[in-house]
Amino acid sequence: MKTQLLIAAACVASAVAFSASSEQSGRRQFLQTASTAAVSTVVLPNVASAEIVVPEQSKEYAFPSDWGLTYQYDTDAARVRAHMFTATGLAKGSERMEDFGKNLKKEMIDFVSYYRRFPQVAGKPSFSTLYTSINVLAGHYTSYGYKYPLPEKRRKRLYQEYAEIEKSLKRNR
Repeated sequence: MKTQLLIAAACVASAVAFSASSEQSGRRQFLQTASTAAVSTVVLPNVASAEIVVPEQSKEYAFPSDWGLTYQYDTDAARVRAHMFTATGLAKGSERMEDFGKNLKKEMIDFVSYYRRFPQVAGKPSFSTLYTSINVLAGHYTSYGYKYPLPEKRRKRLYQEYAEIEKSLKRNR
């Protein structure tokens, strides 16, 4: 949405800057710039906006055996993110879904309570985005329990945050 607004503003600015005649009436100039902005938003609807693909919920997954922290931030953040990614995609009735949720919630709490004490970690973009995702998923577990899958809107938001976390971790941020 922001990209579309920026493109529209750029088109309006260019239309105003390169208008052929300065003697045009105010109404005519307004209509020209408004139509240019409208056409640009229709013609270029999603330039540079990456859509996140939300995978279908599934009952089949490999139950992890690597729960807990290693106390190395990059490793732990990637592991917690991977476990959260799996949990976000679980469908209702998945095998051991409740055990998965309980283990994940404990891991998320341990992760946040350990790493938020360190300013050099707590200031990283990956940590703040992961912290937000943890709050969303932990809030869902608190409100609805471990047996109920996340709604589509919440899943989409979480997958967007997981993509941001992955990018930040690759950049050591």
